[in-house]
Amino acid sequence: MNLFYAIVGEDVPNSLERRLSARPAHLARLQQLQLEGRLLLAGPFPAIDSPDPGPAGFSGSLIVAAFDSLGDAQRWADADPYVAAGVYAAVKVQPFKKVLP
Repeated sequence: MNLFYAIVGEDVPNSLERRLSARPAHLARLQQLQLEGRLLLAGPFPAIDSPDPGPAGFSGSLIVAAFDSLGDAQRWADADPYVAAGVYAAVKVQPFKKVLP
């Protein structure tokens, strides 16, 4: 049974260059989740109050997707290219209950 899980990555300071380098591989994994009908939403947190933060970069990311278990969601998060590239200082995975819409 697929349940939703929220994956919240917190960026290291000055992560923009690392993000840009690992972004194609990171997006490919998200697109795979989308093709499988498991992705609810995904996106970064701009470091400033702007849809395009430019050189200020991002402070982290949020992914909400369906997995069979918390363990499966954690393993998926641990294998993210942003983790391997050192973009994230920390990643939290927790169950998510979609209520609306």
